[in-house]
Amino acid sequence: MGVRARALLCWLQVLCAVVFGDVWKVEVESKMDALVSSCVVLPCTFKYPAQEQPSSRVKGMWHKNPDKNELIYNNDPTKVRDNFKGRTRLIGSLGDLNCSLEIDGVRNHDNGPYCFRVELETSEIDKYSYVDNCVTIKMIEKASKPELLAEMFVEEGQPVIFRCSVRHTCPSHQPTLSWNHPGTTLMSYKDIGHGNWEAESILSFTPTKEDDHSSVTCTVKYHGSVEGEMQATHQIVVKEQATLSHILIPTISGLGAALLVGLLCFFVVKRYKNRIAELQSRNDNGMWSRLSRMSRRFRSGEGSFGTGGREQGQEPKNF
Repeated sequence: MGVRARALLCWLQVLCAVVFGDVWKVEVESKMDALVSSCVVLPCTFKYPAQEQPSSRVKGMWHKNPDKNELIYNNDPTKVRDNFKGRTRLIGSLGDLNCSLEIDGVRNHDNGPYCFRVELETSEIDKYSYVDNCVTIKMIEKASKPELLAEMFVEEGQPVIFRCSVRHTCPSHQPTLSWNHPGTTLMSYKDIGHGNWEAESILSFTPTKEDDHSSVTCTVKYHGSVEGEMQATHQIVVKEQATLSHILIPTISGLGAALLVGLLCFFVVKRYKNRIAELQSRNDNGMWSRLSRMSRRFRSGEGSFGTGGREQGQEPKNF
């Protein structure tokens, strides 16, 4: 091969790499989480250079990198590795360029990496393995407990809302959430991106005084035999609703206490005044009695000593 031929071949390889690199595309999440024994869905979309074909003329398969023959999914189940048989399926339509894969009964050694491969029936050369964009799975041995959001202090007779949610990567088998308290529930599922989903249950009810210091529990049930914390509990304290009796009873009690104190003070003051009057009366009587005795003594002395000590009827003596 001459120099010019080799140069031309190099340019053709570069051109093909650029062209096919722009056309043979796949979009996957490079890293995914999966609960052991549950399922995981690997989101996947792809493009190919030929005119779009119906699903019947497109073959899609997943293999473990780097061996293209180590298939974990194929339309022909006989070509799938034994430990993946019956556990994988495409949940998207290849005709719609959706190559999403579900792996059920996740095992702790299903780490990957896994790559998607497409084969078109248009020609023998329209085959491509997207080995530059593969998926690695991180195994989660035990589930985290649900997230429960609610107010701790609630009012009697006023509706309250409890929110319980979990995140997962298995939208084909959504988890269920249940409550231990009666009320109205609303279940919803939301795609939060990057292959992650959120399942949320909302519980609403009107608390009564019987709910005071009780616990509201949310329980999650995953697909498969998942282990971990499956419950979240929230204790509530119910404030009693203010009624007419709640207003009148404290008011009457306060007025009754004030009246009792007033009467007590009245009788104490009255008794104190009577005592003072009694003491004053005794003091006055004692003073006049003493004055009277002194007066009588004074008058008696004047009669005995007013004539110079002479006895009555006795003549004065001449010296």
